[in-house]
Amino acid sequence: THEQLLLETLQRDERRVRWIESKAKLAGKKKDEASSTDLNGPVTSGLLYGSGEYFVRLGLGTPARSLFMVVDTGSDLPWLQCQPCKSCYKQADPIFDPRNSSSFQRIPCLSPLCKALEVHSCSGSRGATSRCSYQVAYGDGSFSVGDFSSDLFTLGTGSKAMSVAFGCGFDNEGLFAGAAGLLGLGAGKLSFPSQIFASSTNSSTANSFSYCLVDRSNPMTRSSSSLIFGVAAIPSTAALSPLLKNPKLDTFYYAAMIGVSVGGAQLPISLKSLQLSQSGSGGVIIDSGTSVTRFPTSVYATIRDAFRNATINLPSAPRYSLFDTCYNFSGKASVDVPALVLHFENGADLQLPPTNYLIPINTAGSFCLAFAPTSMELGIIGNIQQQSFRIGFDLQKSHLAFAPQQC
Repeated sequence: THEQLLLETLQRDERRVRWIESKAKLAGKKKDEASSTDLNGPVTSGLLYGSGEYFVRLGLGTPARSLFMVVDTGSDLPWLQCQPCKSCYKQADPIFDPRNSSSFQRIPCLSPLCKALEVHSCSGSRGATSRCSYQVAYGDGSFSVGDFSSDLFTLGTGSKAMSVAFGCGFDNEGLFAGAAGLLGLGAGKLSFPSQIFASSTNSSTANSFSYCLVDRSNPMTRSSSSLIFGVAAIPSTAALSPLLKNPKLDTFYYAAMIGVSVGGAQLPISLKSLQLSQSGSGGVIIDSGTSVTRFPTSVYATIRDAFRNATINLPSAPRYSLFDTCYNFSGKASVDVPALVLHFENGADLQLPPTNYLIPINTAGSFCLAFAPTSMELGIIGNIQQQSFRIGFDLQKSHLAFAPQQC
């Protein structure tokens, strides 16, 4: 049911946020050419497969096998399940078997790519033929372990194949659902965009990508949108704001967020509580893998209280899971709710449609404000709030782009 799917999504979401928090705390403690039309893949909601994330359809290997992978701006290394599998979770497609791909290669341990991994080990004989093994682990105990490899990836029909290094996982355990693995879209060196842009000889304007996430207000929707790389990724109508870098944590995309408005009134939120500090703490990231937007407790309380004051005449409902502001809209054909806008530098405003901040939690007419507090200093703009916007990342010019209804 919709309610069961939502509960599972929120439980996985909490675990992901804890993983992001642990990654942020560790900041500073660790160490083929294609045109834009070549790289354009469909993005679909993972709800049908028991996931609160979004999936992209891509081809892998020679001949290409079609697979779903999670669109994840909060991680770098792409990885997926591979045969022969020691431990694999259930996925929508047959598990990729590298023995059936003529272009599959294992990356040797002496390769600079292997040394760029956060965690790696060497197996087999010593020297040039020693194979590189990878391991990725998440805050909820989920992990993937296997051979660090390379093969040809394709996005969209007729697109040019590109060689990309990825984790071929033979032992994958935890709260993964439906997809074959994660397509890491972060800002680190081993992420999918970093690899394809590094090997591209296109002009600097091609170092951009964007996605548009379909509206999940109907949990059975089968509509899809696109993940685009290259010069066509950023619409000309998009609002632009600085894309910030954390020198101590290169994975996350930080937004220059400066405020929030409810019902047309900008709230008294301290700019410092939204800013990335020189020490690498705080700030607000854009994350496609987190569902519910989180803000530090004081920021969240200001937003929630203003929203409650503006909806005092609407019938309330009991809190639900991590949501503490809920309403009973049963029997109502329509409801007027206050506008909610996220403000960013350069006058870029994310004017959220009501479906992006008031979400149904059951079929009985209960809706909740889809924001939550976090005890950490880091804010996260999740995928519920990103729905029906094209979100773009211009990595050359350091721009974050928003364009409504470009899906």
